[in-house]
Amino acid sequence: RTQQDVKIPSQPHKLTSRATMRRRCTVAVVLAAHQCAALFVGPLGGRPLAATRGLSATAKHADASLAAPVPATSTAVSSSSPSTARLVAGAACVVRRWVAAGVAAATVVVGPSVSTTQLTYGPAPAMAARPQNAASSAGSRVNKDAESLLRYGLPLASVKGGKEVRKVQQAVESISYDLRAKRIGPAIGDVETAKRLLTSSKAALVAAAPTKERAAEIDAKLAALDAEGLEPIGKALANIGPPGSPQEREALDAAIETQATAATLVSEVEARLVPVGYAAKVPAEYADLPRLDGRARVEFVLKKGAPAKEEGKTKFDIDGELFDEARVEMIVDGYTAPVTAGNFVDLVKNKFYDGMPIQRADGFVVQTGDGADLKRSPPRSKIPLEISLAESAAQPIYGETSEDAGKGPNAVSLPFQSYGALGMAREEYDPDSANSQFFFLLFDSDLTPAGKNFLDGRYACFGYTVKGQDFLSDVQEGDVIQSATLINAPPPFGSYNGLDP
Repeated sequence: RTQQDVKIPSQPHKLTSRATMRRRCTVAVVLAAHQCAALFVGPLGGRPLAATRGLSATAKHADASLAAPVPATSTAVSSSSPSTARLVAGAACVVRRWVAAGVAAATVVVGPSVSTTQLTYGPAPAMAARPQNAASSAGSRVNKDAESLLRYGLPLASVKGGKEVRKVQQAVESISYDLRAKRIGPAIGDVETAKRLLTSSKAALVAAAPTKERAAEIDAKLAALDAEGLEPIGKALANIGPPGSPQEREALDAAIETQATAATLVSEVEARLVPVGYAAKVPAEYADLPRLDGRARVEFVLKKGAPAKEEGKTKFDIDGELFDEARVEMIVDGYTAPVTAGNFVDLVKNKFYDGMPIQRADGFVVQTGDGADLKRSPPRSKIPLEISLAESAAQPIYGETSEDAGKGPNAVSLPFQSYGALGMAREEYDPDSANSQFFFLLFDSDLTPAGKNFLDGRYACFGYTVKGQDFLSDVQEGDVIQSATLINAPPPFGSYNGLDP
């Protein structure tokens, strides 16, 4: 709706009823949205905003827009209603920040050419009550745990035992959620729920193993989950001590540490339920590209570069603690992005990133790589856009976004919602233009539009940073990747044949 459709009556300042306040809030949001549309895409019928190269220019424009006066429109908000004016101003500020974050995210990895950015609108999936199940939600509801997202990224939807192990996973992850919020009663309830689910589903999970060897491993890990995970958490919470006491802090620390062990055991059980030899379907036209089946662990070691040293900064500063180097570990996922992940792992194996500087570090992403064509034999140097949807993980979408493929806002297998999520850069209007440039997304759930972020389904996410995420906040342009190493990788990239890289 335009402002012409909205009439705000003039009235003296007075105490208002709830119904009046609801009407004013509705009007405020409508007007704020219209003002933001004018700021970012121009007046109705006008020319869309042209984004200059890279995110820095977009961010500057967004920052300037936040402080800029609202463009004149045919009908102004009545100044005689100060309460409504304050509501409009407040709502406009919030909506502008959402739109600014969306525009920034949409242009964060545009190609080397100048492009045009337009805001798109569409239906949003409902948010789940728990962050563990919120694949594309926002704020405190979003699941930002990289390890949890990797568990959900395993192809278990149609696997025997998949539903049962997901219920165990949700109960174990809920323990962490409640412990960190100091909800002791619900945490104890989660432990009891997990133990009950473990008892009722253990036989089914062991029977669902694809081989006898894996069945034995699953049986042992489920026993360890109970004895070394859930049982110690329950004992720690049973003697937690008064609120705010040292005993409470010690008990919570011990319970949180033990919960991490329990979650790791769940990951190992789930990995053993994946069918032997599982591989996502890749079109024959991409058969000449490197391919990763399974997962690999990669480590980057970064040093401060010349620009930082010129500023007198020779160490990485994490909350006042100084480090000579930054060590960052990533899990690269070939279950959901075999071509994208295979390309990245192949480049790491061939020392492509060693000695390469960081080209972009602007608070939204840390990006590096070489935009030039890769000198690889066969000569194909471009990597297709690869999108894996949770509903059809075995058949990724190639060469088009999920929206262009008619899938709309369906949840992706690996969402961009963890700090340090790995994404493949590409030119905005050419989906098959990726090569070696990739980025770490510095995810902030408070700046992610509710219901869907602007990267899911548009850019390929191929893994997550699982160690050293805090270093990414202090990486600057010009810092150097001293080494990129494959810690664990399956053939043909390495000799690791396990399931827990």
